[in-house]
Amino acid sequence: MKKYSVKVNGTVYEVEVEEIRGSAPVEAKPESAPAASPAPAPEKKAEAPAGGVAVKAPMPGTVLKMNVKVGDKIEKNSLVCILEAMKMENEIFAPEGGTVVAINAPQGATVNAGDAIVTLA
Repeated sequence: MKKYSVKVNGTVYEVEVEEIRGSAPVEAKPESAPAASPAPAPEKKAEAPAGGVAVKAPMPGTVLKMNVKVGDKIEKNSLVCILEAMKMENEIFAPEGGTVVAINAPQGATVNAGDAIVTLA
């Protein structure tokens, strides 16, 4: 039997692991570890309206600077915003031209990969 300390979300758990040879059934014996809280429900990602184009975050990060506002007409490959991810500034460009109809993640907002930052029509 080997003992290990495992850190999960800032909480340290002490676990014991036993090597089992063969196909004997294993019975889990929990120790006095704090009860795990249920995982938070995933947030619903903002989708583009029918016929609209969503400029999506390619990675998780924080919108450092928004370069467009609602009503702006932009061309394909226009700079939409600066996304800070892993201490680096990443320029996010429009995949198509169009008019900005919604800003789904304003300056300072945290986004996950695939979240709509701006919606174009």
